[in-house]
Amino acid sequence: MLARTLLRRTFLAPRVAKFAPASVRSFSQIPVVAERQGKELVTQGEADLFSSKDGYFESYQLPAIDAQDKSQRNFVYFLSGGSRVFYASAARLALIKIVSSLSASADVLAMSNTEVDLSNIDVGRNVTVKFRGKPVFIRRRSQEEIDAANAVPVSELRDPEEDSVRVERPEWLIVLGVCTHLGCVPIPNAGAYGGYFCPCHGSHYDISGRIRKGPAPLNLEVPKYTFATDTKLIIG
Repeated sequence: MLARTLLRRTFLAPRVAKFAPASVRSFSQIPVVAERQGKELVTQGEADLFSSKDGYFESYQLPAIDAQDKSQRNFVYFLSGGSRVFYASAARLALIKIVSSLSASADVLAMSNTEVDLSNIDVGRNVTVKFRGKPVFIRRRSQEEIDAANAVPVSELRDPEEDSVRVERPEWLIVLGVCTHLGCVPIPNAGAYGGYFCPCHGSHYDISGRIRKGPAPLNLEVPKYTFATDTKLIIG
């Protein structure tokens, strides 16, 4: 190691000094002499010998940290950056947990829909099914009942509504079995109009579920439903 250093000082130093321009920044301009336990890691001669010719490398060097600097900036930067990454990951995980908790569970989704087999319902018959804790009336109407519902003048109704608006298929009437007055359950195939009659306060509904007489202010509510097939009804 000593022989290599002497060789470089003897043969290479004059050549570098000869070809290097005078304006070149010396490597020694940036403190490179670091003392650890009283020993020099880079001598002044080595700093002059291995300086770049155009000063480009030295221009990008960071100034040396003062030996008396006790701030430990590198450790502080690492600790602060790592803590930010940790907190960001924790916030992301908490957000995912909150959003997932707001989503409906599988059993709730299963209860949100009710499937009904229509193949066993005869013409003129009314059946009651349960949907989200409420009764639903499903009535298979005859052609005479459909014609009678369409023949009612809308202007005479308390809650004007065409029969065609309340049904997806004229043959099938699907309404919630809850009186719009105080929430009682009407009786199917009863009342002055052959539809539904609420015994609590005497509200009469026709075969389209429209209020015709009594204290109820609105027609029976039509829930959301679709026909999956000709014989399968999905409520919800």
